[in-house]
Amino acid sequence: MAIPGTYPLTGFHFVVAFELFPQLPQDFRFQEVSGLSVNMEMEPYREGGQNRFEHQLPVKTSYTDLTLKRGMFELPSGIMAWCINAVQHFEFQPTNLLVSLLNDQHIPVQSWYVVNAIPKSVEFSSLNAEQSQVAIETLVLSYNYFNILNQSAGLAAGLNAAAI
Repeated sequence: MAIPGTYPLTGFHFVVAFELFPQLPQDFRFQEVSGLSVNMEMEPYREGGQNRFEHQLPVKTSYTDLTLKRGMFELPSGIMAWCINAVQHFEFQPTNLLVSLLNDQHIPVQSWYVVNAIPKSVEFSSLNAEQSQVAIETLVLSYNYFNILNQSAGLAAGLNAAAI
């Protein structure tokens, strides 16, 4: 029998929850989430008398845009209304959202708390009468930063499993 937590997590069972508005069931469903990435910008520093290398000093962090993709629904969507209000009426209402990776019991095992997200672009897939494809809407969000949640709980569980 395998020790729980010894296999890598799968990336296909997740949920996205926005804090801004009451969400309908279809507002939690996304086909793909990408852009949970942070980069540390470095500044080279030359030390006098040292010609073999430059020191790299951290300057600031930068976060990439968050991209959410899902199938289009006939039913109204609070998330889409929020996006359309921003891009058509230029009325921005920053919101926080939680992206959670779930295990086979539907319990979050890793979460990313995204802070002050606003819509940057909305894209609808091409419509083609010769293909039988699901219509996809793509939302690109700009945000300030994200916090990684549940990491300490996962680390504690991993240490417990290793001790057994």
